[in-house]
Amino acid sequence: MFSLINKFTPANAKNDFLSGLTVSLALVPEAVAFAFVAGVEPLVGLYAAFFVGLITAVFGGRPGMISGATGALAVVMVSLVSQHGVEYLFATVVLMGIIQVAAGIFKLGKFIRMVPHPVMLGFVNGLAIVIFLAQLGQFQVANPDTGNMEWMEGSMLYMMLGLIAITMFIIHFLPKLTTAVPSSLVAIIAVSLAVIGLDLNTKTVGDVASIGGGLPEFHIPMVPLNLETLYIILPYAFILAAIGLIESLLTLSLIDELTETRGRGNKECIAQGAANVTTGFFGGMGGCAMIGQSMINVNSGGRGRLSGITGAVFLLLYILVASDLIEQIPVAALIGVMFMVVIGTFEWSSFRIMRKIPKQDAFVIVLVSGVTVATDLAIAVIVGVIVSALVFAWEHAKHIYVDTEDQEGSRVYKLHGPIFFGSVANFLELFDPKKDPDDVIIDFQHSRVSDHSGIEALDTLAERYIKAGKKLHLRHLSPECKILLSKAGDMVEANVLEDPNYHVATDKLA
Repeated sequence: MFSLINKFTPANAKNDFLSGLTVSLALVPEAVAFAFVAGVEPLVGLYAAFFVGLITAVFGGRPGMISGATGALAVVMVSLVSQHGVEYLFATVVLMGIIQVAAGIFKLGKFIRMVPHPVMLGFVNGLAIVIFLAQLGQFQVANPDTGNMEWMEGSMLYMMLGLIAITMFIIHFLPKLTTAVPSSLVAIIAVSLAVIGLDLNTKTVGDVASIGGGLPEFHIPMVPLNLETLYIILPYAFILAAIGLIESLLTLSLIDELTETRGRGNKECIAQGAANVTTGFFGGMGGCAMIGQSMINVNSGGRGRLSGITGAVFLLLYILVASDLIEQIPVAALIGVMFMVVIGTFEWSSFRIMRKIPKQDAFVIVLVSGVTVATDLAIAVIVGVIVSALVFAWEHAKHIYVDTEDQEGSRVYKLHGPIFFGSVANFLELFDPKKDPDDVIIDFQHSRVSDHSGIEALDTLAERYIKAGKKLHLRHLSPECKILLSKAGDMVEANVLEDPNYHVATDKLA
């Protein structure tokens, strides 16, 4: 479905190649910046961007998605590197990759479907803000006297802002004239030629760091192979694996929506894991999907695997033979590209719908966006899912009620709504054993017991009627419920023809 072969046409190949070239230029400062965040050498980030980008492009479940070194992983790595050194980072990345491969093999990628739409909106908006804030660091330069980083001022600042504006102008208006080449690539080349030709004084990629180097070499992490090492790297590996998978699968879902196609989450998990195992053995810092670069790729026309392959291969060529040329690219051009990504990524419609959607959904959007900016994407998504689940449980807990009627000396309660951990309190309040007649029937035809808490609530209710000396009949319960009920005993009426057959979410039978 997503193979390179059925995507390969001359037009698609041209789009993929040019968009991949554009992405490769934007990958350089990002990989270098995230390497600095993690406390490692720039080449460690660049090698990671190459290996992760290439392997996921070839074997991943989402053609057109770009992977590489990311800030979400770097902020976790910095603690490990500062305490134990870079060799422990390489070992952690290998273990992280193994965990991700296992997640794909056990098909855990499907659980990304449980992420509600408000969480997705909050994730996208928060990530757009994070991408924007990450660019602000480029507005700092080293003081020649003290060596400290200071904010740009005067002509240098105005030059930077002017070049950014020109870049954004070209990206926005060029597609109205022609779509033969990606507007982002044209903007980068045009602004770079202008800076070089006019000898303008502005910050370039070379001012950030040198990207020159050789081919990555196979390197087994130099750490003791014992339990103590495992205790050190295992927690970091699990956290990094979770962050990487969440960010990648959410990016995959976003690109699915933009391209109106369907990616394969479990295949992406396996490919990303294999990529991280490989990069760990070649001196890279590991990585995952990059939403900013993926948006650049998709917006530039990249849809097939060739776009990701092109981006990774060109990145390696920059390191090997073209570092002097790439280092002359003005940082302002790349910032302009990323600012356009921010504008395109942010869901501006979320402002318009805030008053039209339920208040709890609006709260989740704002919460996830804020947590994304304050912490990281994985924590934000987990918080959003938990809050959404609690809101869902609270709302459904209020939807339990009974219809009461008296029949031949018996009172019949026809129960409506699910019995689960959130509704058991409301369920028990529906009945008053002291005031009920001697014979009571509770009909579960329009209700179901969803979990162990519901089973315990039924037992509690049965015990109350026993103490009151009343007869209680429970109709239309599933066979499993009858087995699990211990207090109700023979109060459960067997009605084989009408009783439902479903399973209860409980481990009591196990």
